[in-house]
Amino acid sequence: MEELDESHGTVGAAQVTFDEQGAPVIELRGEIDMSNVDSLRTAIEPAVARTPERVVFDLGTLEFMDSSGIALLLQIASKAQSVELRNPSALVRRMIEATGLADVLHMEA
Repeated sequence: MEELDESHGTVGAAQVTFDEQGAPVIELRGEIDMSNVDSLRTAIEPAVARTPERVVFDLGTLEFMDSSGIALLLQIASKAQSVELRNPSALVRRMIEATGLADVLHMEA
């Protein structure tokens, strides 16, 4: 797992594994904001470079995400036929629903 610690003190991490069908499962942890989103994107992009059919984000240990995190999810979603968000917090769920992105970023409990 690659831990990212920016000078602003915000820590975010991304760990990429693959499920039995070969779909990338990307666990996002900590906090995602404009201070670290570029580093997280760099860590994630190799896993989606081959345009997978499906991408799964596990958000169970994500503590905070601002609009730059939503933009990251949408950028990755544009490279796959479907995106699944697992374990989104109530805050993340509300952000996605409020922005009308629930049809693009499918959420599971």
